[in-house]
Formats: sequence, structure tokens, C-alpha cells
Amino acid sequence: MRTFPTIDTPVGAVPEAAPAWNRQRHSQLPSHRYRDVYDRVAVPRTERHWPTARITAAPLWVPVDLRDGNQALAEPMDPARKRRFFELMVAMGYKEIEVGYPSASQTDYDFVRLIAETDIAPSDVTIVVFTPARRDLIERTVASVRGIDNDVVIHMYTATAPAWRDVVLGKDRAELRELILDGGRAILDEAGDMPNVRFQFSPEVFNLTEPDYVLEICDAMTELWSADPERPVILNLPATVEVATPNVYADQIEYMHRNLSRRESVILSVHPHNDRGTGIACAELAVLAGAERVEGCVFGNGERTGNVDIATLALNLHAQGVDPMIDFSDIDEIRRTVEYCTRMPIHERHPYVGDLVHTAFSGTHQDAIKKGMAEHRARAAATGRSEREIEWRVPYLPIDPADIGRSYDAVIRVNSQSGKGGIAYLLQAEYGLDLPRRLQIDFAKHVQRHTDDTGLEVTASQLRDLFEAAYLDDAESSVVLKDWRTAGSGAQACTEITLIADGATVESAHRGTGPVEALTEALAKVGRAVEILSLTQQSIGSGNDSTAITYLEYRVDGVTGWACGRSDSVLAASLAAVLRAAN
Repeated sequence: MRTFPTIDTPVGAVPEAAPAWNRQRHSQLPSHRYRDVYDRVAVPRTERHWPTARITAAPLWVPVDLRDGNQALAEPMDPARKRRFFELMVAMGYKEIEVGYPSASQTDYDFVRLIAETDIAPSDVTIVVFTPARRDLIERTVASVRGIDNDVVIHMYTATAPAWRDVVLGKDRAELRELILDGGRAILDEAGDMPNVRFQFSPEVFNLTEPDYVLEICDAMTELWSADPERPVILNLPATVEVATPNVYADQIEYMHRNLSRRESVILSVHPHNDRGTGIACAELAVLAGAERVEGCVFGNGERTGNVDIATLALNLHAQGVDPMIDFSDIDEIRRTVEYCTRMPIHERHPYVGDLVHTAFSGTHQDAIKKGMAEHRARAAATGRSEREIEWRVPYLPIDPADIGRSYDAVIRVNSQSGKGGIAYLLQAEYGLDLPRRLQIDFAKHVQRHTDDTGLEVTASQLRDLFEAAYLDDAESSVVLKDWRTAGSGAQACTEITLIADGATVESAHRGTGPVEALTEALAKVGRAVEILSLTQQSIGSGNDSTAITYLEYRVDGVTGWACGRSDSVLAASLAAVLRAAN
């Protein structure tokens, strides 16, 4: 007998203000220990423009998998994995890549040197390296990038929020400001004369830092580094620990966007984490609020719940008709590479890339997708255009799986929740069987019984086997069609039928009817009357490889049913279907 862990049922009172239809009680979680974000930081009041803005172009994407993502791995990437990941990102079209934390590990330092000493980085890819605001670490960081011909960004960070100042760094606002500026001066001393180097500053935990203080620090840094439009400074504003709803982050970003000095000389960047599970929304709203650059990880790896997922962000744009400027046309190869490099599997329900994200099991969903795909094909044919060119509007599928290299094989899968539409779609897509609607309903009952008995998903090949067992396999035959021949046409037509019924041979001739009608008349004479209610014929394939199949709805002794016949000719298939109905 299965046992479950003991969970105490909440026993608190129902809140007085709760409506009568909501009987939830207070839980036993100590939620009173935590403060709402508005009690932790002064969220700037601003005249909001972001709610009415629209994203019409992709921001500059900056993957940080090789630094931030790598730091979050139980087993950091070895040099071969780092190189493979870097080459993947280059191939996808990323033009600015954070490659490591060279002062933190020899592996990272050596990888930056590999870039300096080889041609693995195309000339149009900007290399970003990460350092704290400490002179000795800055010196080692600058040493790692010497000799790189590409544009280079030296990314300096310091935590600025009150809890970090008080608990971690032990510095007040003025002391921390001086520490940050001293780090900025060290970067100028070491790299100020390198024309291919630009500078980036991140006030770590920006989202929990007082707005006036973070604005003061950022303006001091752009002044120190002489930011100008020809050599802009990147100000990266991280939601290092996500603590609020995404609209709060948008307000904070818009405040900075509208109040920064030298705004035309600043590239405003964001780096959302995902502690509340809303990192995607934070990034999208931040772009609406004025951000031009987004740091994150392909598929969202990162410490705790991860960095923002820049693959999902990019494909969200694609689904809105905006070019993401990154190539995801072979999503499965991208996934395989990321899984290999990180040693972490991608969840089956991960947006866009998960194995099941384009899959429908629900019967109503499957029916809608099947109809949508049929309409899509018909519209393409009617307009004389490719299916890959016309507008995509298939229900339940936000993008065409083919856009990212997925086939339609896994769009519909069948289990106990599925319906006739999905079953019919798989049989048609895999085997060309175009079942009439009423046969779809009948066959769905067979499939339902099977899935209820097994509790398992049914593959397309299993569906075919179930279909053949129900409608095509030879039944126990009490009557057999031994021979038939027809001559003449129209009223002069004559069809001769030879049956073996209960071991006896019975011959009959039928004038003025076709072979199918003649067979039903002959069956009636031997006590095997079959009333044909509908008959649908189909050819699968073409030429010598074609197969004919007939779907026959019949009534025998007041009971309706379905039988099918298969042969190398349509007529032979129809006769086989009638005979199977009789048996």
C-alpha cells in the first residue's frame, strides 16, 4: 500500500474579507517573515510609457552560458565543452558573447587566451570578460584579453543593495561608491589605451538598490569612462535575485532609461534571474521600458532557478512576427549540444525546445490541430504558394514546428485523453489512411479501450495494428468468395458469384448490377444479408506501388458496424470489405 508524507491540513481561519465562494484557510507557512518589495526598496514613481510600447526589433542578445551559466554547473565545463558551446553560439549568430571570468579560474583564463591565439572567434563577434572591482583581479582580466583583435568588453561588477553593503561588504554608500570608482580607474589604467576595448558596469542586485544611489553610481561611471556615442558604456542592471512582479522591474528600468546622464552614450542592458519564475516577463517588460541589450543563458541555465532564457525570449519574438536575429532552425541540434556541454537535460515541457511542447494528447486539441493543418495545406494550394511561406494560424501551435527543424510526427500523440481527430491524423500522416468521420468515431472506441487497459501512450504503428485487427484482419469465415467474374455493361451487365457457405459451394448470376451489389445479393441468398450504409474508396500511393482500401459502413440484423478491405484494386478491396462485414 502506497504511503504519503504527512502534510498538516491548514487549520487557520478563513480571512474575513474572503468572498463566500473562496473557503481557503490560512496556511502554516511563516509568510510574515518576508517583506514585500515596496518595503525593501523605494520603487521609483514614474510616468509609465512601457505599458503602451511594443517590441518591434530584437535587442542585442548576450549569452552568458560560458561564465554565469558555467559557474552554476555542478561540474563546470572542461575546455572541449567550452569551445563546443562557444562555436555553437557563433554558428547561431550571437555577436556578443561573455566567455568567462578569467581572474577566477585558470580554465577561464586559458579559454580567453585560446580566443586570442586562434581564429575561433569571427572578427564581428565581441568578446566579454567579467571581473569584480578589485585592482589585482582587473589586472589579470586585462592580461587575458591582450592580443585579441576583436572588440572586447571588460565587464566590472559590484553588489550595491543595502543588505549586500551592510552584511557582505561592510561599507556605507560613500565607501562603496569609492570602491567602485577605484575599480573603474584601475580598468582605465590597464586598458584605457586599447582602442578595441569598451567598458561595462553592473550594479549587482540593482533591483534592490535605492534608485537615487544606483543612478548616482551609474552616472559617475559613465563620466569616469568618458562615455560617448562612438565608445558607449554598457550599464547592465541585473535582477540578481528576483523579488517582485515584472512590472516593478519595468518601472525601475524605465526610471534609469529616462534619468541617466549621457543616455545617448549608454547601452542599457538587463540581466534578469528567475527566482519567481517570471524572468522571461521581466526581460520583455524591461525591453518595453527602454533596455536595448539582454544578458541570459540559452535555455535558462544559471544559479538557483536560472538566468533568463534567451532562446525562449528570441522565439517569443519570432512568434510575434519579429526576426529574433538568431538562428534556431535546428533546435534539436542546439539542444543536444547544450545538454552535452552542461550535462543537464532539457525539460520535456521547456518552451519551444522540449520534446512535448508541440504535442497534443487532448482529443479536442488534436481535432483542432488536424483541421488547422488541413486548412493550411488547402490555403497554400489555393494560393499557389509554399506551405512554409503563407501565414501560420493553426490552433494550439504558436509557431510552425518546421521553423525550428521539427517534423510534424510528434505534433499529435495518442493516450487515454485523446480523441478521434488525433488518431485519424496519425493514421493519415504516417500511413495515408484517410478515415471517414464516422469510422474515426468507431475506431476511437477501440483505441480508448486499449489505452484504458494499458494506461500507456499509443504510437502510430500501434494504432495501425489496432486498426487492422479491428477492420482488416481475416475474421472467422463462415462464407468465402471463391470466384467472381463480370461481363457486359449497364442493363446488360452480368456478374457471376461463387461462394462457399458453411462448406457448400453456391453459384449465382446477377444481371444489371455491379460486382458489389451482386455480392450482397448472393450473400443474402445464403442467409448472410449485409446492408451497405456507406462505402468510401481510397488509393494509397501511386503506380505499381499503390494500394486500394475500402471503408464500409454496414448494417446486419439491425446492428451497424464497420469493415474494411484492402487489395491492389479498388473493386477487389470493396468486395473484401463486404465479405468481411458478412463474416
